[in-house]
Amino acid sequence: MGLREKLNLVFVGHVDHGKSTIVGRLLADTDSLPEGKLEQVKNNCEINSKPFEYAFLIDALKDEQSQGITIDAARVFFKTVKRDFIIIDAPGHIEFLKNMITGASRAEAALLVIDAEEGIRENSRRHGFLLSMLGVRQIAVLVNKMDLVGYEKSVYDGIVSEYGNFLRGLKVEPKLFIPVSGRNGDNITPGNNSMGWYSGKSVLELLDDFIPYESPVLKPFRMPVQDVYKFTKFGDGRRIVAGTIDAGSINIGDGIVFYPSGKKSRVKSIESFNSAPGEMMAAPSTTGLTLDEQIFIKRGELAAKAGEKQPTVSSMMRVSLFWLGKMPLMKKKEYILKTGTFKVPMKLDSILRMIDAESLDDCTGKDQVDRHDVAECILNLSKAAAFDLAEDNPLTSRFVIVDDFEIAGGGIIIESLDDRQSWVRDMVLLRNYKWERSAIPLDKRYERYNQKSMLILITGGKDVGKKTLARALEKSLFDEGKFVYFLGIGNVLYGVDADIKVRDRKENAEEHIRRLSEVSNILLDAGIILIVTAIDLTQYDLEIIKTTVNPESIEAVWVGDEGSTDMKYDLYIPTIENLDEAVGMIKEDLQNKGVIFRIW
Repeated sequence: MGLREKLNLVFVGHVDHGKSTIVGRLLADTDSLPEGKLEQVKNNCEINSKPFEYAFLIDALKDEQSQGITIDAARVFFKTVKRDFIIIDAPGHIEFLKNMITGASRAEAALLVIDAEEGIRENSRRHGFLLSMLGVRQIAVLVNKMDLVGYEKSVYDGIVSEYGNFLRGLKVEPKLFIPVSGRNGDNITPGNNSMGWYSGKSVLELLDDFIPYESPVLKPFRMPVQDVYKFTKFGDGRRIVAGTIDAGSINIGDGIVFYPSGKKSRVKSIESFNSAPGEMMAAPSTTGLTLDEQIFIKRGELAAKAGEKQPTVSSMMRVSLFWLGKMPLMKKKEYILKTGTFKVPMKLDSILRMIDAESLDDCTGKDQVDRHDVAECILNLSKAAAFDLAEDNPLTSRFVIVDDFEIAGGGIIIESLDDRQSWVRDMVLLRNYKWERSAIPLDKRYERYNQKSMLILITGGKDVGKKTLARALEKSLFDEGKFVYFLGIGNVLYGVDADIKVRDRKENAEEHIRRLSEVSNILLDAGIILIVTAIDLTQYDLEIIKTTVNPESIEAVWVGDEGSTDMKYDLYIPTIENLDEAVGMIKEDLQNKGVIFRIW
């Protein structure tokens, strides 16, 4: 006997429009409840002098029954002859939209409930918009409480016309409109219909018409890296890359590429907790991988399989988002964007469209996204992230935005945009893919040298003593036994850059910085503390360097008067009149970052 089909189905709608009642009725009328459950709930209502409601069958939380509203996304298991369902009853109250989004994000199809007597409400439209934004394209509408309007066909027709046009405006073709009465059971199951004018399918019959999503196993392999674990006890030298496989499958021997770094290796073994290693692992499952070559990767990287479609990498993205924060989403303010396990500072670059979630009209003239607004925006990340587009893989195209330690918004990535570092990143990705690795892992060099590699960029205006400081720092670290090297900019300009040095220096400034960064990357891979001086580096220069070199291995130091460029530095030294003090400031910063150790 083969595995049965499974489908995740979400019920949404405005508060008090009867979602939980319909779900409860569906379970009761199909004998899907645990034995004695219906009688137990009815007896409980009688004891407490409360009228029985089918909604009580799934509203198990005390807070929900006392307030009469669903505050969380309840999950109910249900089956038909054809397949198994997980029914998600999402909250309808506007204050719990975050919970509704959480529930709907797992859905493959949706039943949206509208109260025939109360009609289409703002949240009815808002929920429809959110379903479309989350990529749920299979939507049917249940026009509930038809008994309260005398089963009038004209009421049903009015809702079908108005809400159908609304969904089509979202490029969603509603599968079916069904007039129902959750309380009386009309059209919940076949054979119970008080409306002679309706001859279509019941809710139960409709459920088997929905089509499950393509299995995530059939999509390109994606595994956000949760962490990298190293075991040393009993001589166990494994480094295990752990994460949850969101899509695809992986086998021992497969080539694997990590993004946004572009570093590659090959799967040596597949590990599972408390079980024997296997030959293959597929979505959705949590696993650990060991690699043939020990490469430096960290939490947040997105693993893909070589030879398959690769994810997109950029720091600029066009998104569709929904804002739930108490404070508006504003330009210039910094937020945290999370996609998969990757977390990065982010700013709102521009608002392309502000959409009224009720009318779908464009709202012009706004420069911020207010609570419950839907917007199409461009986001600017402080460094590149790896992701898929919504049309390719909904799971790895979703993101949330954190403001003041709370999730304040979320959405889907529609388009990857070229940023100012795209030209550099393309070369870096190819470099990392082709990189010939040393047989000595970097962490072994760290242990031998008693230090971590670091690029110390010393910049500032002309004649402020940058080289004097760099040479003094080099000598101090060398005297302490550190592996350190001062690289004068002239060494690069008249050596590596000799072919372009004779041309217009300003025209080739970006390429000068890129080549300097590549030389730095080689020396950092050798475990060296590298000191480089340059005049008036800009933030754009720094971004090129950060694209080429691991950003966490860069220490930017500004010397002298501030403000001549827009560069954001890590350490500011106003003057080097006291050279020993200036050297000490940099060394203390390196100690705080664990690059070198304190000498007590």
